[in-house]
Amino acid sequence: MSQPPQPDPFPQTRLDSDAGAVFVLESKAGRRHIRFRELAADVLGSGWMFYFVIFIQTAINTGVGIGAILLSAECLQIMYSNLSPNGSLKLYEFIAMVTVVMIVLSQLPTFHSLRHLNFASLILCLGYTFLVVGACIHAALSKNAPHRDYSLESSESSRVFSAFTSISIIAAIFGNGILPEIQATLAPPATGKMVKGLIMCYSVIFVTFYAAAFSGYFVFGNKSNSNILKSLMPDDGPSLAPTMVLGLAVVFILLQLFAIGLVYSQVAYEIMEKKSADIKQGMFSKRNLIPRIILRTLYVIFCGFMAAMLPFFGDINGVVGAIGFIPLDFVLPMLLYNMTYKPPRSSLTYWINMSIIVVFTGAGIMGSFSSIRKLVLDANKFKLFSSDVVD
Repeated sequence: MSQPPQPDPFPQTRLDSDAGAVFVLESKAGRRHIRFRELAADVLGSGWMFYFVIFIQTAINTGVGIGAILLSAECLQIMYSNLSPNGSLKLYEFIAMVTVVMIVLSQLPTFHSLRHLNFASLILCLGYTFLVVGACIHAALSKNAPHRDYSLESSESSRVFSAFTSISIIAAIFGNGILPEIQATLAPPATGKMVKGLIMCYSVIFVTFYAAAFSGYFVFGNKSNSNILKSLMPDDGPSLAPTMVLGLAVVFILLQLFAIGLVYSQVAYEIMEKKSADIKQGMFSKRNLIPRIILRTLYVIFCGFMAAMLPFFGDINGVVGAIGFIPLDFVLPMLLYNMTYKPPRSSLTYWINMSIIVVFTGAGIMGSFSSIRKLVLDANKFKLFSSDVVD
């Protein structure tokens, strides 16, 4: 039996991954699902798929929440260490500060409440990329330009594991198509709006992600930090770019990370509040307000605690990409399409979808193993609640 759809206590919080597959099913079978997990349970005809997708989505949302808090705290630490080189504050103290801010912001009740913040996040993202690329060019041309080493790891097995970890990280970056999914609640023609939204989303991701990655690797080679600002503002030596530029970049990325954390947390909140909320009472009634404050506060505290205990930003990205984004964005949509439309096995569409399923299933398995392996290796080298973020 498929999982029966549950009433939505707060309709404006409808948000899930891979809404494109939702529209495909709607146009074919006449049923419209606003949640990816309900779509999977309906098409695959098994209630366990409902909980399997919830597990994947929870892994994604929690991982992104942890990463956003960790990177925000690192940005604060970078700014603090440059203003006060002998300061006594540790990384976990900055994580606590960020967590408190996130707790306050998390009380915004719906995704709709964040619409202006999302637009500001786009501007901040573009501004941050422009500043970082300019700072990297300045560093490359300065007299203090760092030595560049582009060599790979000496061990062949290490190179293979690193490659699959990198694939997982890239999958996590390009899995951010979650943002346009709010259009699943808009008036028809929703499909056209989704396509435009996804094109814009992936265009911004491509430009910003690769611009920062290429410029950082060009200047620092294999010593480039996952947070390029840390490479531009080294602990031993002067900053490699104007302080004003780097300070503004820190502010931009810090504000953007707050927006990212809030957006991804909305799905987790919707899952939690589906059981705790009373749909017969208002969103701001005491009956719904108190549980919402408690649940969201506990969730953010958990993310903050994990960020402080295991400050492994690059590793977290890899694990989230392999366990979450790869199956949710590159495997399940193809499987659901084949099962819904049932294209002939002799058709090109069928074999393209099957090829994508096979390739990305293998990449997900290898990526999970390599990412978790790197996380374990890094955890053995550093103490819990370390004051340094591990790449």
